[in-house]
Amino acid sequence: MNKDLKLPHDGLVLVSDGRKALFMKNKGDDLYPNLQVERVLEAPDYLATRHQGTDKQGQAGSAGRRSAIEQTDWHDLAERKFAGEVADAVNTACSSGGVKHIIVAAPPRTLAELRHCFSDAVKQRILVEVNKELTKHPVYEIEQHLMANA
Repeated sequence: MNKDLKLPHDGLVLVSDGRKALFMKNKGDDLYPNLQVERVLEAPDYLATRHQGTDKQGQAGSAGRRSAIEQTDWHDLAERKFAGEVADAVNTACSSGGVKHIIVAAPPRTLAELRHCFSDAVKQRILVEVNKELTKHPVYEIEQHLMANA
């Protein structure tokens, strides 16, 4: 966290993307954070879009033209569903009174979907949003990134 941003003890850091979410609590203090993973959510493996659905993309008609109907992007739908599940978990944690301060780090699409799904109570507790993919980094690197760039 930068000099102006301080995550209090037991503050929540949510690091998420379209497939994985890390829920970490600050077990340190606001000057020396010590993030500890409390929960990990992972989406099930996705099949390639071409292997999902029942119909093929628009078939050539008698005039040789294709339909204007686009094939459903099943990955996008699955990622949106997963973001909704992550947001529900955060909403529940806030409604039970267990979370008072939150930092959210996610890539742009996931961050937008989370914002859409967060309750007003969650939105009021967010200290900062970090527009970056951090789920593949070890916790100490996430801490360093947040301290330097949040």
